[in-house]
Amino acid sequence: MVTSPRRHPSRLGGPWLLGLLARLLLWGSPGAWASYLRRSSSCMPIPHRMALCYDIGYSEMRIPNLLEHETMTEVIQQSSSWLPLLARECHPDARIFLCSLFAPICLDRLIYPCRSLCEAVKRSCAPVMACYGYPWPEILNCNKFPADHELCIAAVSMDENSSSRRTVPRASCKDCELEEASTAREILESLCANDFAVKIRILRRNTTTTISDFDLDPSKVEVLKHGPLLRTEIPARLQQWLDIDATCAHNIMRGTQAGVFVVSGEVQSDQVVVNKAYAWQKRNRNLHQAVRRWKHHRCPEQAG
Repeated sequence: MVTSPRRHPSRLGGPWLLGLLARLLLWGSPGAWASYLRRSSSCMPIPHRMALCYDIGYSEMRIPNLLEHETMTEVIQQSSSWLPLLARECHPDARIFLCSLFAPICLDRLIYPCRSLCEAVKRSCAPVMACYGYPWPEILNCNKFPADHELCIAAVSMDENSSSRRTVPRASCKDCELEEASTAREILESLCANDFAVKIRILRRNTTTTISDFDLDPSKVEVLKHGPLLRTEIPARLQQWLDIDATCAHNIMRGTQAGVFVVSGEVQSDQVVVNKAYAWQKRNRNLHQAVRRWKHHRCPEQAG
């Protein structure tokens, strides 16, 4: 008989966990990947100190885990090293994937993550790790995990292979924060140094994933400088930026539902990269002054 997680049913996790339990009930044998437990394996509460997986949707985990960590101290120490990657919001399923290995759910058999889940997370997160000089570790080699037709933990989010118009957001290597507009002259120099500059309104869409969705309000786009881009293509390019650069958009919005910003940046291949962002607020007089002066401002290369 298949046992359920040792947690009250009303407090079970999201659809991914309910889906896993439904699949377990349909499987009569563990298969090659969902092996029955070793006698030395035991259930333990997921401690508060394990920030990576505490409150993931179930309350108990197996020790040793699927990465062969033998003690809770080792699990906490090793799992904490992945928290900075999660903070980059590189993939909405990254936490589920990592916790399936660091804190496997306490059932009567071991359930591995599906290979497709590993590949989806790797596709988005490995480039971010590379920004900081870390390769994708061999212990997370996706070829080690079962194919989707086996019993395994599948991806929850839609990715670029789905019918959705959006790609899975990918975090940027470059940190992006709101700038403080110290002087109007400094802002004008920044606008001159970038390929494009636009005043835009960004809206946060409701979402059930760990990464927020953002939309550009097409009726609130004021192009200050278009550079190598056509004015008509700027809204679509900026929406693409909002779709793929989750970290930057999240940092700029700072938890708000909507906001107006002046953003500037570079055109790189077929994408735009935002380098500077200023919040359009009444108290930001220097920004207002710079935008008013921009129409008649001549950048150094133009003056020459």
